[in-house]
Amino acid sequence: MTDQWQLPKLRVDVNGDWYDDDVQITHPGILANLRSGLRRDGQGYFIQTRVRIPVAVADVPFVVARLQRRDDVLNVVLIDDTSEDVDPDTLRIGPDDVPYCAVKGGAFEARLSRAAAFQLLALADYDEGTGRGTLRLGERRYALERGR
Repeated sequence: MTDQWQLPKLRVDVNGDWYDDDVQITHPGILANLRSGLRRDGQGYFIQTRVRIPVAVADVPFVVARLQRRDDVLNVVLIDDTSEDVDPDTLRIGPDDVPYCAVKGGAFEARLSRAAAFQLLALADYDEGTGRGTLRLGERRYALERGR
């Protein structure tokens, strides 16, 4: 009997956790390698080695753990412990009122964790009458709207 090599069955759950089959990947070095190698094209998410390894992503591949304002800049810390400034124009409110923003130079979208969503809300003004939120960074204002 000959064992043939099979592609790993990689997936990322809604919380940004990686799995091979149904075994969670927790090794920091392996996770860093997977996250840095992740790509996306018209066919979906994948990691390119000598072969294309598809990655099933439940929602988006990255999750914002923390969000903070630094002067007039919005900064996030992702669950991979990387920190970056994000363009507030990329903020949008998705289904179930979950906020998202573009990360990794705009290559990917990230879901804000519950804690990060509350941190965003603490920075925003909310108008009860219209139901609209506005993020103010310095002199600029950014509408927080569904489906943007």
